[in-house]
Amino acid sequence: MASEHDIETPRLRLYRHRLEDFAECAAMWADAETMRHIGAPSTPEESWSRLLRNAGQWALLGYGAWVVRDRATGRFAGDVGFKQFRRSLDLGWDELPEIGWVLAGWARGRGLSAEAAGAALAWADTHLDAPLVLCMIDPANAASLRVAHGCGFSELAHRTYKDKQVIIFGRHLRAASRPASPAGVSGLACAP
Repeated sequence: MASEHDIETPRLRLYRHRLEDFAECAAMWADAETMRHIGAPSTPEESWSRLLRNAGQWALLGYGAWVVRDRATGRFAGDVGFKQFRRSLDLGWDELPEIGWVLAGWARGRGLSAEAAGAALAWADTHLDAPLVLCMIDPANAASLRVAHGCGFSELAHRTYKDKQVIIFGRHLRAASRPASPAGVSGLACAP
């Protein structure tokens, strides 16, 4: 069933998570290569909690993550979207949305992360009432760093998160009415 939040790109279809997506999502999150820059592979229990969190974010915050599928084949390609993690990184930005993108092995290296993240950010530009979107990337994840830069993100801070060094990036949203920028991000140089 289509939703007002579904997105289509030339190659992809993005829609809110459904129960029938669980097995494919759990397989992706359990893959060690997929998780190399994110953390430890997820157990089925952790993937189940992630699926419930994805659904709950939409209900509570009006935004969340989408399942990404190949439009031509329907093949599961990954997850992309927004979450509010409240990571407590001492930046004062806990209530800002954070975007993330994760693709299944077969889908990597084809430009699909940039296509999915770009579509999600275009949606955010018109639907989210926030001054900017954050993303957090392992400095060794060259592919995600390229996606972030290509999507207009600028580096904001370096932090240690769960004993790993990470880079926090920000991108202003293009919403017509935007609240004032949080402390420390007024000079952010992102595309208007």
